[in-house]
Amino acid sequence: MPYFRVTVTDPGLPADAQHAIAEGLTELAVSVLHKERARTIVHINLVPSAGYFVGGKPLAGDRDAHVEGSLTAGTNSAAEKAAFIARAGELLTGILGPLPRSGVALHELHPESYGYGGVTQFDHYRSRQAG
Repeated sequence: MPYFRVTVTDPGLPADAQHAIAEGLTELAVSVLHKERARTIVHINLVPSAGYFVGGKPLAGDRDAHVEGSLTAGTNSAAEKAAFIARAGELLTGILGPLPRSGVALHELHPESYGYGGVTQFDHYRSRQAG
């Protein structure tokens, strides 16, 4: 159940660019991290650049982006995570243009610590093995 939160410093980012980011990250989750498309969530948060600080100073009109992803701990290798981070960075610059400080962070959560619809990832994986 990957959940990706994307922050972009452009409140006016066109819907087609938002869709391209969401579809691109979903495709990377499927092809690189081997996640289920139907269980992948992308949440895009558009913020003004004046409220986004780099080095303690507001970005001041530049566009930047950051992706944070939540993954089930132990379900991906270091190589898969590195490939995802590299390709997600390429995706962002391909859609948004040059970015001064874009980043990608993957947070691994224990499968008993989160889930969907009241079902932990631990129970989801256990039910898949049983069925």
